[in-house]
Amino acid sequence: MPPGQSQSHYQPVMITLESSKLFGQLPVADLKELRGMMREMHFVEGQEIFKAGDPGDGLFVVKHGVVQISALLPTGVRCVFARMTPGDVFGEMTLVDEEPRSANATAVGETTVYFVPREPLAELLQRSAPLCLALVREISTRLREFSRQHTREVLQAERLSVVGRFASCMVHDLRNPLTVISAAAELACLPQASPEARAKSHDRIARQVERISSMVNDILEYTRGSQTTRSFALMDYAEFIRAFVAEMQPEVAVKSVVIELENPPPAVKLAISPKRLTRVIHNLVHNAVDAMPQGGRIKIRFAVTATEVVTEIEDGGKGIAPEIAARLFEPFATYGKARGTGLGLSISQRIVQDHQGKISARNQPGGGAVFTFTLPWKTQGESSPAPERMVA
Repeated sequence: MPPGQSQSHYQPVMITLESSKLFGQLPVADLKELRGMMREMHFVEGQEIFKAGDPGDGLFVVKHGVVQISALLPTGVRCVFARMTPGDVFGEMTLVDEEPRSANATAVGETTVYFVPREPLAELLQRSAPLCLALVREISTRLREFSRQHTREVLQAERLSVVGRFASCMVHDLRNPLTVISAAAELACLPQASPEARAKSHDRIARQVERISSMVNDILEYTRGSQTTRSFALMDYAEFIRAFVAEMQPEVAVKSVVIELENPPPAVKLAISPKRLTRVIHNLVHNAVDAMPQGGRIKIRFAVTATEVVTEIEDGGKGIAPEIAARLFEPFATYGKARGTGLGLSISQRIVQDHQGKISARNQPGGGAVFTFTLPWKTQGESSPAPERMVA
């Protein structure tokens, strides 16, 4: 179609074989031979010219109208790849291979096409270098356009997939604190609830609200892909761990899980960001709970070296699947879980690294997974406690 010329219902665009993109440069003798082998075909709105799986018996040139090329994706959605206007060729892959049609061609409005059978056209191709060159150019142009469109669609699908995964992650991670808030609010509203029980419920609700805020902030930070300045405070690690376990025990007990401290947490002062480090242990504990659907014990143990505090969290599940082990801390890595996206471990790794620590995972020989994270030991003028032996 010449530049600036638009297709109109009242002034339909029609082309002759000589003005088509593929055959326009052929010698007069070849064009004459083509006219002898082709035939015109007419189609009404929505009529199929061919469909996926039909034999590749020839190619088509649009004389008048529009032809839509589409295919059914594995998801069940029909994707439109191209719209052919007068002068365009379609079905040309039949000249390259003898495979069935891979897409559908449908008339958009009243449409007329030239049909050129495969066998006589293939014979002409063997004798005509200009036609071979024109066909190669046409196929190359078509493949480039399909590649560009496919790339756009893949990127769009990936964006939607990422949004869906983030939404799934948020729903999964928010469910636990919201359950605690709901239970605490119910308890606080009971007529017979004592002032102490109400105060305790209020404290639990406040902690869970802080936890939700921390989750949202971490995910927002992750989506920005940038590191922000963090404030760290010196805290007694033993007090921090005991407070966490006291908060988590009622939550995991609902799923018949018990948290067990195998040895006392070290009473050392560490420079930590309490809310963010709590997020790490929450992620690891909830992963352990998910790994034991029938319930069980989560074992937490500690060791102190001359340079760092080591914390291990062990579950009694089946262990880390080999399929996921190598990319366990990658964003969205997940395997065999009905919920969650694997984003939690990626965020946990970032938080531990922000603390200048390391996080890793391994399987126990007898079953179960062990997640280990380290935090740098800073004496701040105090003498380092004697190194403790990790309980296996």
